[in-house]
Amino acid sequence: MTEAGQQKDYLIRGTAYNGKVRVFAVRTTQLVDELRRRHGTYPTATAALGRTASAAAMMGAMLKGEEKLTIQVKGNGPLGQIVVDANAYGEVRGYVNNPDVHLPSNAQGKLDVAGAVGREGFIYMIKDLGLKEPYRGSTPIVSGELAEDFTYYFAKSEQTPSAVGLGVLVDTDGSVIEAGGFIIQLLPGLTDEEITKIENALGVLPTVTTLLKQGMDLDEMLRQIVDDVQIMDQMDIQFRCKCSRDRVETTLLSLGKSEIEQLIADDEQAEVICHFCNEPYQFNREELAALLERATK
Repeated sequence: MTEAGQQKDYLIRGTAYNGKVRVFAVRTTQLVDELRRRHGTYPTATAALGRTASAAAMMGAMLKGEEKLTIQVKGNGPLGQIVVDANAYGEVRGYVNNPDVHLPSNAQGKLDVAGAVGREGFIYMIKDLGLKEPYRGSTPIVSGELAEDFTYYFAKSEQTPSAVGLGVLVDTDGSVIEAGGFIIQLLPGLTDEEITKIENALGVLPTVTTLLKQGMDLDEMLRQIVDDVQIMDQMDIQFRCKCSRDRVETTLLSLGKSEIEQLIADDEQAEVICHFCNEPYQFNREELAALLERATK
């Protein structure tokens, strides 16, 4: 096995108990550190964004083809809104409104994610399934720790009893040591004894980041919960933003003639920064004038 820091981010999915349990596990260390670097997140913000990104990566793996989803966590804490996009190809991007949030450790000596997210609010799920209208679901935030909140979302919005584990371990310099998660979904047909066995295993399971830091592979992690896991497939997870200069130009054109004229008159230039990747796109006076000409055609 390679060193934890050298491992690629990846996701596995499979089944257990003769198909009566569906399992997902993901390692997102590099993805979450990329988000941290791009957005300059402080440790508590890194943990909250990273947990959401790990959940999104696994939920993206539940999609097919060109389907994609957006998760919005809107709590009443100082972080503001967390937004993460994911698709069926393992591509994830995201941001948080207030990246410079860092709170004192909670009573367990861990990063106070619930304090940063807030204990009231909603998780919104928007899925583009290629239909006329996207699917929209929402459930209240029940703890702000996020794993419990996604567990509640699956039970209430998708009627699938699930156990969600999420973790981000941040170093003293703010970089990400480990990040990842798992989702265990119970399907019809399980006996009470089987459910109890899974619940008991979850009750004594160390944290996700503890297992990853020990160098445990994802399939080993899942076997701590359900011992007869059959891995169906594996895919890479990576940060990817689909913004481009062309898309930004389209956005500027959509502002209309008078807004572009105002930009030229006020600043003689414009800078548009992508929310998701923090990439800046600069337009000088000549480029804005060319856009103005296109807008007036």
